Amino acid sequence: MIESYQKLLLQNKAWVKQKNLDDQDFFSDLSKIQKPDFFWIGCSDSRVPANEITGTDPGEIFVHRNIANMVVHTDMNMLSALDYAINVLEVKHVIVCGHYGCGGVRAALSKKQYGLIDNWIRHIKDVHHTHHDEIEAIDNPHEKEKRFIELNVVEQVNALSKTSIIQNAWRQRQSPFIHGWVYDLETGYIKDLQISLNDSSSIPAVYQFDAHSPQA
Repeated sequence: MIESYQKLLLQNKAWVKQKNLDDQDFFSDLSKIQKPDFFWIGCSDSRVPANEITGTDPGEIFVHRNIANMVVHTDMNMLSALDYAINVLEVKHVIVCGHYGCGGVRAALSKKQYGLIDNWIRHIKDVHHTHHDEIEAIDNPHEKEKRFIELNVVEQVNALSKTSIIQNAWRQRQSPFIHGWVYDLETGYIKDLQISLNDSSSIPAVYQFDAHSPQA
């Protein structure tokens, strides 16, 4: 067990050496400023590293990850990262990226109890409830799970658009765009779900905020 832990440190040294060989100013430049164009909300699954699957370097993507790439409006961790990405880093794009074979979505399809995580999975089950007829009309279990994963991403994109953080940014600078993607573990390719938003026009009126609304 200790040997596997030490292996990470050795690999870090090898990575630093290679980076310095490729560009001797890489780390000095990287340490000076963080100005990514992208904010990534992805799954905690270890097989879906944002930088690696998009071919980007450190500093290019600001990342938040949780089980099943959820946007929960009471999750202060996610909201804090979102607020920083939008209002400090001023990212141009927010990407919600799910992945086929997601364990969180698979758990939401079952009636099993898993412990504390059941409370988080409840939010994924809500997506199933919203799209029950479409999901349950699919007979093939594998295809049913894949469609559920896609619809979960769609709902998280919609949830982002309902936040005051996003709506204020749209009002003030017509940015960022919000996108929904799904990563395929079996092929390595990312599927663009063709759901991209950059204004409030498609949001139901009850979720729309007025500019500079007074606090209740």
